[in-house]
Amino acid sequence: MTKHEATATATAVTGARAGGVRPPRASERPNGQWKIDGTTPLNGNEEWKQADGGLNVRERIEQVYSKSGFASIDGTDLHGRFRWWGLYTQRKPGIDGGKTATLEPHELEDEFFMLRVRIDGGQLTTEQLRVIGNISVEFARDTADLTDRQNIQLHWIRIEDVPEIWRRLEAVGLSTTEACGDVPRVILGSPVAGIAADEIIDPTPVINEIVERFIGDASLANLPRKYKTAITGHPSQDVVHEINDCAFIAVKHPELGIGYDLWVGGGLSTAARLADRLGVFVTPERVADVWHGVTQIFRDYGYRRLRNKARLKFLLAEWGPVKFREILETEYLDAPLPDGPAAPIPVGEADHIGVHRQRDGKFYLGVAPLVGRVSGPLLVQLADLLEAHGSARLRTTPHQKLVILDVAADRVDSLLAALDELGLTTRPSLFRRSTIACTGIEFCKLAIVETKDTATGAIHELERRLADIENSLPGPITLHVNGCPNSCARIQTADIGLKGQLLPDGDGGQTPGFQVHLGGGLASPQREEAGLGRTVRGLKVTADGLADYVELLVRRFLDGRESAETFAQWAHRVDEEALR
Repeated sequence: MTKHEATATATAVTGARAGGVRPPRASERPNGQWKIDGTTPLNGNEEWKQADGGLNVRERIEQVYSKSGFASIDGTDLHGRFRWWGLYTQRKPGIDGGKTATLEPHELEDEFFMLRVRIDGGQLTTEQLRVIGNISVEFARDTADLTDRQNIQLHWIRIEDVPEIWRRLEAVGLSTTEACGDVPRVILGSPVAGIAADEIIDPTPVINEIVERFIGDASLANLPRKYKTAITGHPSQDVVHEINDCAFIAVKHPELGIGYDLWVGGGLSTAARLADRLGVFVTPERVADVWHGVTQIFRDYGYRRLRNKARLKFLLAEWGPVKFREILETEYLDAPLPDGPAAPIPVGEADHIGVHRQRDGKFYLGVAPLVGRVSGPLLVQLADLLEAHGSARLRTTPHQKLVILDVAADRVDSLLAALDELGLTTRPSLFRRSTIACTGIEFCKLAIVETKDTATGAIHELERRLADIENSLPGPITLHVNGCPNSCARIQTADIGLKGQLLPDGDGGQTPGFQVHLGGGLASPQREEAGLGRTVRGLKVTADGLADYVELLVRRFLDGRESAETFAQWAHRVDEEALR
């Protein structure tokens, strides 16, 4: 029996599975667990969250700050509560990565904001897309990025413009509510929910129920830290469930029919941990209540004393899945959950790139922008283009891609040609298809190196240099580029994951570069279960040398692989010297 098939008991936390995550050491000091230690705040963050909840700052933004300007903003609101409404100050241009860890927030930040538009399940209409695009054009200097959590991020937002932006978003059913902060973040959902011919169950109703019942609920608006959810009913398991705090994956129970397999406690950042199955079967009508129970456990038992130990994964590392299930069923649910089978090995590609037939006979088209970087004008053009071809719906994906829905058979070829002209191809190279990048030093105050342009340049170089062997590769080799250690680009679950840092340049100075993680990945048809990448001591690559290193590595892989060996299998098998 494999780990993927095993019950919760058999998949209890081990050092390898936890990926280095350990519970706090036994200590007389409280961990800030509300149900154990009480609710007395143990640090500054917990103090201001209790003094005035993040959701309350909206009124001050609308009535005070937007009218009086950036200088009028209270510091705690600016660096804390604004996040509850999707707002972070962005990095001031010209500050190099060496100063990221040495300057105070007010020294790093500009008087402009990143604004994150929350898109649960990635579901968009062309009307909504056009509104976002026009907001970008009018208020965000044309910026727009697709994130790997199905959101769209805009930059250069002025506080004076935020109320009008909210008005426009909410007029078409969008919001920025709890897009950031210590709250339930956007819910990842299958980009082909409700339309794929091979779908097991449509998760849209349960995603909508959770959003309607709980997003913006003050009782869940002060969690220990951020809380990430994923739900899919597609056999490709297309929502990266293994690295979410709470995830539901469609499965067929032999007696109870179609429902969901529950996973809890995944997360990356600087202490990566893959989620555990609880071994339960959740019927569709119970998903929202079970989600609420898991979320309340995090609220009530999650660690709050230390911010770097405040994710749900640390509680799972202490409790294990058996105890977590017991607490969930006895303290938070009105009835136990039946045991359930594990979801099978994924089938199909989770990024949905290409042209695919829907269950109604129409087609959906998965397209690949370069590392999620789009623009306001492009979004407006895309909305117009889709409507001209009879489509009014599209989806963002957890892979920085877009999926266009409801295209009639006789309009597919025309739309494909027009999308190519916009730079949105359904036939990307393997490197364009499989590369993602975080925001990087261009806008992020935590970043050390540039990411978007570095990744784009590497893609172009690899397309040119490896054109002769691309067809020899067994599939995409995922390349994830991150600007700091926090792993927004999921570096530990990539074939080649790159963590930004500054490296010696040989002349007494420093140059942008990366620490390398190799052989990570999530479950797929080629990989039975998820696993974290390996690091090789001292293995680092400069940003300028990225394409050289990846080319060398790919050619070595093709020369040295055994039989049907994947890149990840090869990377974990070979000696370190083969990876340098």
